[in-house]
Amino acid sequence: MVSCLALALVAAGVAENWLHRRRLNQIPIRVHVNGTRGKSSVTRLIAAGLRAGGIRTCAKATGTLARMIFPDGSEAPLFRPGRTNIIEQKRVVRAAVAHKAEALVIECMAVHPTLQSICELKLVRSTHGVITNAREDHMDVMGPTRLDVARALAGTTPVNGTLFTAESRTDSIEVLGEAAADRGSKLEVIGGFDIAEISDADMAGFTYLEHTDNVALALRVCESLGVDRDVALKGMWAAEPDVGAMRCYQVKDLETTWWFVNAFAANDPESTGQNWEKAIHWFPQARRRIAIVNCRVDRPERSEQLGKACAVWSPADRYIITGTGTDVFLRTAIDAGLDSSRLIALGAATVDEVIAAIGEGQSLPSLIMGMGNIAGVGMPLAEFFQTRENTGRQAPQAPVQVVALPTMELQEA
Repeated sequence: MVSCLALALVAAGVAENWLHRRRLNQIPIRVHVNGTRGKSSVTRLIAAGLRAGGIRTCAKATGTLARMIFPDGSEAPLFRPGRTNIIEQKRVVRAAVAHKAEALVIECMAVHPTLQSICELKLVRSTHGVITNAREDHMDVMGPTRLDVARALAGTTPVNGTLFTAESRTDSIEVLGEAAADRGSKLEVIGGFDIAEISDADMAGFTYLEHTDNVALALRVCESLGVDRDVALKGMWAAEPDVGAMRCYQVKDLETTWWFVNAFAANDPESTGQNWEKAIHWFPQARRRIAIVNCRVDRPERSEQLGKACAVWSPADRYIITGTGTDVFLRTAIDAGLDSSRLIALGAATVDEVIAAIGEGQSLPSLIMGMGNIAGVGMPLAEFFQTRENTGRQAPQAPVQVVALPTMELQEA
């Protein structure tokens, strides 16, 4: 009886795998997108460019909220009956076939190195692989070093296909090159020259703050599939961005102006630091700089990384620490040399409490950037600024001197 049941289960598994392989073969273009930062944005950009080029395309982006994107550009949330599981990719493939997709652009949803490789070799079997970059994140799973992260991400390299990357470090590129050679694929590196070709006019068409390397990477993939650059770019301009895409909101009243940059989704220290420095460059007229660091108790390594990184960035006048497990960030930041008098630890704060901490006793124009995680107060805080925006982002004005403000003592909520 037991052996019969076991045989039946094996037969069912073999049949399911055969059906899945058959479905994959019905989608001639399969683009598997992986990387530390920018996966969701690049997934959406490639899909939009292919749609604009007349290729019937479905996409699946995990991002802040998991979404299935259909050939007409419409979206639907992905229903997850239990915990996140990579088998979800089979449902995505089935949906793409049902919509007669000629192309599927799918974001890798695995973190563990073995599961990343399984996603590629068993579930996606891509014709085109994309690795946006390889940075220090999820070091507890993919680490302990940055090169280990690159090796883990290389697990989604296609077999006998093409692997595209905008990674800039030579040692990481070598790792990706070895993976491509091992699987008989060609490696295409989008370098500084390619990124420099993305003009200010190209970027002006986006309604949110996109990164030039993401655009250059997505354009190269679309061009490799026969879509004209200008056609693909216009499609990207018209596409709906991820909910967590970096946006800036300006809130203005009779007393002052606040510029809020939603960078919660970029939560590795390298990307976050780049965004912070860019924001300072964009808004030199801001006379206060405020960093809101939103922590998660289940991401202690991320809090520790950000604590060390904040100490070497251009300084903020005030650091507002929210969320859970904030003690890890606070301890690490102070040990790294961050002035404790500039720290305000609110813990699991409400939006009103954060706003009060931002504006208490001050009426100077302020740059405020959210970082760390979108969970908890992150999303409601971004929605707060979005609903109160009244004029949109303005072009940066002439630089003014940044004035250091009186700071508050370290507090624990």
